[in-house]
Amino acid sequence: MRRGDVQMPKNKKPVVVVTRKLPDSIELRMRELFDARLNPDDKPMTHHELAEAVKTADVLVPTVTDRIDASVLSKAGEQLKLIANFGNGVDNIDVATAVQRGITVTNTPGVLTEDTADMTMALILAVPRRLAEGSNVLTADKDWTGWSPTWMLGHRIWGKRLGIIGMGRIGQAVARRARAFGLQIHYHNRRKVAPKIEEELDATYWESLDQMLARMDIVSVNCPHTPATYHLLSARRLKMLRPEAFIVNTSRGEVIDENALARMLEAGELAGAGLDVFEHEPSVNPKLLKLARAGKVVLLPHMGSATIEGRVDMGEKVIINIKTFMDGHKPPDRVLPSML
Repeated sequence: MRRGDVQMPKNKKPVVVVTRKLPDSIELRMRELFDARLNPDDKPMTHHELAEAVKTADVLVPTVTDRIDASVLSKAGEQLKLIANFGNGVDNIDVATAVQRGITVTNTPGVLTEDTADMTMALILAVPRRLAEGSNVLTADKDWTGWSPTWMLGHRIWGKRLGIIGMGRIGQAVARRARAFGLQIHYHNRRKVAPKIEEELDATYWESLDQMLARMDIVSVNCPHTPATYHLLSARRLKMLRPEAFIVNTSRGEVIDENALARMLEAGELAGAGLDVFEHEPSVNPKLLKLARAGKVVLLPHMGSATIEGRVDMGEKVIINIKTFMDGHKPPDRVLPSML
């Protein structure tokens, strides 16, 4: 029997190890269907704990906080057949090594699209219009003397150019929202989107990322983190942005050279930034924290997909992937190395 073949004894529930606390309704359903080993304390598992878990699990359900690398996978028992990631991005998993060892990897695409696009649009509004600064005036015991014609002036977004890096599901959802706010849509992607979508979004394609960056008022990072996109916005590319430009990232922190971004914001070489993700989460660059206190950036603790509805939808996708796989079929959300 090959490692990837599923042959569970009849009436024996698969052992499913869940690394973080999930919504109650999802955990309840998992307990009904599987021999679910849950994490009620929601404490992130250590590298050693993950290595121990894969020794006995038939299925592992990790999240973005779990690094499932080659060293963890080397400890996997023969019974581990599926890694059902609770999340869309799989940069936390060594997919190539998993597949090489006969382990199927799945994710939860599609269900986070609208929530992440909402948060992206919120940051696109919040940074130029100085929403966090304004709120802080009223909540930080500062003396507000009333309205003034020249006080707390931000920048209009209507009519400005938005450059979207990564025109997948989320990028397109951001574009639809941004059009409603009067932004002109530009994008860079590995390939052009279908003409029908381009026409619907009235979007302009840039084959050259460098050329697009030099002409945008706002840049939104919506591409996944892969080896090819690590520091895609390098110090050199960030220098191409105009001093009046804003940058928003709700994708992965590793896509931007965070130190270079902080240096440029400190020097006034960029107008501002809105970041929901960071290069070394959960650590946040001290320079960015200082800039946030000074009102130069808006920082959020990875909240892009954090809705009750989204988390339940993610859990349901995980359950469908596990159940389909255990029933001897290919799960709908299988991830292959060639897709990355």
